[in-house]
Amino acid sequence: MPGAVRVAVRALCLAALLGALGAGGTELTLELPDSDRRCFHQELESGIKFTLDYQVISGGHYDVDCYVEDPNGKTIYQETKKQYDSFPHRTEVKGVYTFCFSNEFSTFSHKIVYFDFQVGDEPPILPDMNNRVTALTQMESACVTIHEMLNSVIDSQTHYRLREAQDRSRAEELNGRVSYWSVGETLILFVVSIGQVMLLKSFFTEKRPGSSGTST
Repeated sequence: MPGAVRVAVRALCLAALLGALGAGGTELTLELPDSDRRCFHQELESGIKFTLDYQVISGGHYDVDCYVEDPNGKTIYQETKKQYDSFPHRTEVKGVYTFCFSNEFSTFSHKIVYFDFQVGDEPPILPDMNNRVTALTQMESACVTIHEMLNSVIDSQTHYRLREAQDRSRAEELNGRVSYWSVGETLILFVVSIGQVMLLKSFFTEKRPGSSGTST
């Protein structure tokens, strides 16, 4: 392969990689105390697409309430006690959109929630890709394929990281319960052992009759 072609391939593949890694959006992991609610605000133009993905990592039954409001206060999305969900939407009015996570239904369980808020359509990795009248070359098609595969890899890694965090939380919770149960069993065994020793000791203890004397 000529040197110029190799340079062009590397440049296009690098552009695909940067496009996959540099997609616009916000990813956050937040702690949601019991009987609490957290809201986030984002100003958007009309006709802009956004996607909200969220998942409860730990706490309680791994569920949370979520709703999204448009600038007019109209609820465009609302779900109760969801473990995870995805909400894509294209804005109809310009203004500040609000999305909230609520744990107000829980009185003692803290939750850890992960969410990913993506705004806008992903730009094409090749210039004038949407307006082209000719077919993509083999090199350009390969770069587009690489870009799509990189996006798939990023989504898979995020999914597996969340699953690992959720499973770790459950394992730690189960380990704590087993530890407390073991301590309780140890205390009960200790009390029962002492009781048995005291009971057996009482069987072999001679009771001395009280001495009574008569004096003349």
